[in-house]
Amino acid sequence: MSDVDTEARTPAEALKLLMEGNERFVDGRRLHPHQDADRRTLLAAPVQRPFAVLFGCSDSRLAAEIIFDRGLGDLFVVRTAGHVVGPEVLGSVEYGVAILNTPLIAVLGHDSCGAIGATIDALRNGSVPEGFMRDVVERVMLSVIGVRDQAYADPEVAVVEHTRYTVDLLAERSAVISDRLADGRLGIVGLTYQLAEGSVQPVAKIGC
Repeated sequence: MSDVDTEARTPAEALKLLMEGNERFVDGRRLHPHQDADRRTLLAAPVQRPFAVLFGCSDSRLAAEIIFDRGLGDLFVVRTAGHVVGPEVLGSVEYGVAILNTPLIAVLGHDSCGAIGATIDALRNGSVPEGFMRDVVERVMLSVIGVRDQAYADPEVAVVEHTRYTVDLLAERSAVISDRLADGRLGIVGLTYQLAEGSVQPVAKIGC
């Protein structure tokens, strides 16, 4: 298998592709695969075969195809602030899993996350954002409240905990996802991204 081959594969193989791409990004060896006119033309056909669903935070510094050195058609990307889960997210992830047959879901959290910071502030000071941003904080709070004392000293604790919580939530809330996890067709990995270094680290795994 080449570094840019993205045919259907196992969860472990899909995770290996992600991690190898991130290593290239960190080391400055990016291949920029699948970003040319030929690839664009090929993908104009109805069929797409991404090798992973990438569910991450909406942060502008987390452009998935860049930090994993991938290109057009490689990743099925779903992003929300703080990677919070709602019906639209579950439906989108299920589409990637059930219709596109991706073997891997990667949940991507990161340091210096605004949603995590706002949640820690809300727990510490009771300062809840206005509007629908409050809903984001309240959803993140479900995972962070159990580690709030540690998170006050080190926000990274909250990042890791929220990423792990999201992995478990996807597996528990969706029958489509849980069925494929049970029969080995799907894996879920939780990754945390370091903004300064550009590297990702696995913090949770199911089936891969």
